Amino acid sequence: MTQTQIERLARQPDLSLSDLTQLINLHDFEAAGQPRLTSNALDYYRSGANDGHTLSNNQAAFARLRLRPRMLNDVSRVRLETSVLGLPLSAPIGFAPSAFHGLAHPDAELATVRACAAAGRVMTLSTLSNTSIEEVAAQADGRLWFQLYLYRDRELARALVERAGAAGARALVLTVDTPRLGRREANERNGFVLPPHLGMPNVGSREQMSQIDAEGGSQLAEYFAELIDPSLSWRDVEWLRGITDLPIVLKGILTAEDAELAMQHGAAAIWVSNHGGRQLDTAVASIEALPEVVQAVDGRAEVYLDGGIRRGTDVLKALALGARAVFLGRPVLYGLACGGEAGVSRMLDLLTEELRLAMALSGQSDVAGLSPALVRGA
Repeated sequence: MTQTQIERLARQPDLSLSDLTQLINLHDFEAAGQPRLTSNALDYYRSGANDGHTLSNNQAAFARLRLRPRMLNDVSRVRLETSVLGLPLSAPIGFAPSAFHGLAHPDAELATVRACAAAGRVMTLSTLSNTSIEEVAAQADGRLWFQLYLYRDRELARALVERAGAAGARALVLTVDTPRLGRREANERNGFVLPPHLGMPNVGSREQMSQIDAEGGSQLAEYFAELIDPSLSWRDVEWLRGITDLPIVLKGILTAEDAELAMQHGAAAIWVSNHGGRQLDTAVASIEALPEVVQAVDGRAEVYLDGGIRRGTDVLKALALGARAVFLGRPVLYGLACGGEAGVSRMLDLLTEELRLAMALSGQSDVAGLSPALVRGA
């Protein structure tokens, strides 16, 4: 897109279907979506930890991998259907948990989940959503997982787990890479604060957050530090298994050693992630960590990945290297900023069709038949 086109789209309310069709890839959505956000929201969404090395490497690592396409295979029909924890998906692309969708669009997580359900995918709702578990679940058509931060107050955590189960969430995604919040310097510089019209119905009132004295830094970082338990350990995974029948997915695993421990402690699935480059800077890219995690799990559980997915070829590489599905974070938010539910749907359709084309051009007709032999450089 040209700069003139971006500036024109930035001045409009939700983009029309005609305008949305001018966006032809996820990079276009990012370019068109960013100017539509306040500086407070944009810095929150796009920030990485410290110097942003892991943030940028999440995408660069995909580009370093090369595909080895096979020829003269029948690709007249390419099958993308799969399942995650028994839930059928029309394609192996879901939505990762991300906080505060209300910063991108008034319909917030409700627009996101409607687009997700209509596409036959799964959405993982963040603990720090602007919309309650119950409201989102009511429009999810059974396609909802719930992401959990484990609180210092275990009874508060227990209550949240019970709410998720009662609302119809099909899995709990325990984020394990945030004993403390990573240092996101852009948020500190602008003193990130949640706008007055947005709440956090899953964890407490906005008034509680406003009472935190951030001393000029990020209000969220201070609030998070008061809520989250830095003593989180493998014993707590066992505690969580003891209070719920929902399958537990561990999100934030980057090593074979932790993947093996996750298996020993009953994880139903492993989610390879570095939190979008927002926690430990210079940590390995998600796609770099994937092969050793898959090898360690050795088929005992499903493995997922997020971080750096922007093209159908990225999805294809992750699937070939052993991910059962990939999950999107920032692209969902930029789609939401561009056009609410319609923007998210358009963004997802584009990436799905890119995956279908990449598979056909690689001589692959079914995601179930992909193997590491398709990728060089892993």
